[in-house]
Amino acid sequence: MDGEAVVQAYQMEDGPRERLLRLGASALRIDELLACIMQSGNGRQNVYAIARSVVNHLGGLDALADIEVAELLQIPGIGRAKAVQIAAAVELGRRIARKPATEKRQIRTADDAAKYVMDRMRYLKKEHFVTLLLDTRHRVLAEDTSSIGSLDASIVHPREIFRRAVRCSASGILCVHNHPSGDPSPSPEDIAVTRRLVEAGRLLGIDVLDHIVIGDGKYVSLRAAGYLDHG
Repeated sequence: MDGEAVVQAYQMEDGPRERLLRLGASALRIDELLACIMQSGNGRQNVYAIARSVVNHLGGLDALADIEVAELLQIPGIGRAKAVQIAAAVELGRRIARKPATEKRQIRTADDAAKYVMDRMRYLKKEHFVTLLLDTRHRVLAEDTSSIGSLDASIVHPREIFRRAVRCSASGILCVHNHPSGDPSPSPEDIAVTRRLVEAGRLLGIDVLDHIVIGDGKYVSLRAAGYLDHG
């Protein structure tokens, strides 16, 4: 029996699905989880080879956080059906990660806010501007992704930021966005947008409590840096 046949015999005997049933999903590698999602090969490659090809293309788990169908379709062995399967699984993970807890999360400090979003925002390949809508006790009522792309005043408009805050009767908002570079140092655009939102919030009677810039495991609070002076 040649090497490939031995591998296939092993995979059929103790493949990812069998290991998942026996040991639980947390015991599987990334390529094994992908094989479980895709379920079958494509006639030219078995599902395990395709899964390894996806992992090699991505370079690791981080890239899955912001993967798009168009990018998946560029990977050898991935057609429309498998791209849809992977994209749907990733989106489920995203929605679970951002689903508010049954008991509303209370944001007391910048550290609370950073921890609330860090795991789902630190690996994103594009800038995402997220607004947390808070009640009078600083509990999260809802959250909006207000924009995706480079941050500037034309994209992040106060009208869009505060529209849902008014509908939800939010007492305050807390703004968060990520820097794909991993460096959370605020840019001049970050500071300009923050000051514009603070001014708009004053007119509406809705406090902008902070603007947190997320990097790779690090963050910067623009309030702590002195850019949200309510004077």
